[in-house]
Amino acid sequence: MIPARFDYRRAGSTDEAVGLLTEHGDDAKLLAGGHSLLPLMKLRLAAPAVLIDIGRLSDLSYIREEGDAVVVGALTRHRDIEVSDVLGRHVPLLAHVAGQIGDPQVRHRGTIGGSLAHGDPASDLPAACLALGASITAVGPTGSRTIAADDFFTGFLETALRPDEVLTEVTLPKATGAGWSFQKFNRRAQDWAIVGVAAVRNGTAGVALVNMGSTPLRARAVEEALASGAGDAEAADHAADGLEPPEDLNASAEYRRHLARVLVRRALQEARPST
Repeated sequence: MIPARFDYRRAGSTDEAVGLLTEHGDDAKLLAGGHSLLPLMKLRLAAPAVLIDIGRLSDLSYIREEGDAVVVGALTRHRDIEVSDVLGRHVPLLAHVAGQIGDPQVRHRGTIGGSLAHGDPASDLPAACLALGASITAVGPTGSRTIAADDFFTGFLETALRPDEVLTEVTLPKATGAGWSFQKFNRRAQDWAIVGVAAVRNGTAGVALVNMGSTPLRARAVEEALASGAGDAEAADHAADGLEPPEDLNASAEYRRHLARVLVRRALQEARPST
């Protein structure tokens, strides 16, 4: 399908992008890699009057160490995350997950900022960021603010970003030497996950789920069970507690609950640090 008519503006800086968002308000959308927004526009599920292209803002594409954290610019491509030596050493879960997204074409164009800002519960990178305890920086007309990943995803395809804010970077605590795992069940390699699990064990455990609710979410019941001394299998039995997974052509809600328990158990066992 062909998107509805829109005006196109190319931002030359983050400040210019913020100014354009402030000028056009809810009628504007940011365009980076385009893999999330353009399909919605073609289906007329999104019809922005103005597209603000930030895809050429090279100053938002970087991966660098900052003390006990690794900071990733919002326009860093999935492929760059996948092959990053810094992430491979200190946040290997994120590098691995980026390498599982879509196909090479998607990974060479899609950005981490676009993936997070889209807020799709079936997306892999949001779950990885939740499990890792990431924080997200946004810049608006009054300055910048930091949002914990736990507070970022607020509803179906909705986030805590304000209409006049640009997501600029993601900060991830270093998890050097931690146990980690990413488990994803899908029909074909490039498909969205029917269910996915990201897990990190580094003294405490972070466990997050893909496609198990209306937002990317933490498996709180699993984390609490582990903190109380439960074994991997017992904790995994709580993977779907309190959750309302979607029903669609790929799976029923009950099947997703079953998959969540199976995949969380596998993830916890794989992420268990070697002794």
